[in-house]
Amino acid sequence: MFTNMRNPLLLKQMNFSSRKIEQAVEEISRLPGIGKKTALRLALHLLRRPEGQTDALAAALVDLRQNTTFCGTCHTLSDTETCSICASPKRDSSIVCVVEDVRDVMAIENTGGYQGTYHVLGGLISPMDGVGPGDLTIDHLIQKLKEGGIEELVFALNTTMEGDTTNFYLYRKVKDFNVNLTTIARGISVGDELEFADEVTLGRSIQQRIPYEQSLPK
Repeated sequence: MFTNMRNPLLLKQMNFSSRKIEQAVEEISRLPGIGKKTALRLALHLLRRPEGQTDALAAALVDLRQNTTFCGTCHTLSDTETCSICASPKRDSSIVCVVEDVRDVMAIENTGGYQGTYHVLGGLISPMDGVGPGDLTIDHLIQKLKEGGIEELVFALNTTMEGDTTNFYLYRKVKDFNVNLTTIARGISVGDELEFADEVTLGRSIQQRIPYEQSLPK
């Protein structure tokens, strides 16, 4: 039934001949980095796959949306109220690594070189994008510091203007607490994002972190 789907003329025609395909393309193209042509290829690919695979994908997406939550301790994405990292007795809760979002948690975890916990800000301060400190989880981080038990904060934000701005804002907010403030070593090039760094470089950067004050401009 779908054997001729690779014909460009047929693809173009099907975009208009089937309302269901057009609707699927419209929704898929809302995803970041997905244009209408790519969305059409994906929709047609799903039609060619066994029905069970498409059903499994749909069920996984519904489950993702309905049953994924934020960890009440570190704010990373989790299936439960407390994520597996925060709940693990093997993690050192006195060391907290401050990151932008869950992608950075995953990138650092993939190095296998960090055994502390995390605090996910949920973004970076960016006045150009209308993101201020109040839009991030900074207040909760301050509250955790006030409660005690944290000996080191590791600033592991992207080495971009927004990342450096957020690092400095955090430094000003927490520098009077009795806690060591460190940052990842600059094995990560300026302007790079953590999720795209190779595991060896990122692993060395997190292990060879330096006092945050040393990273400030002279």
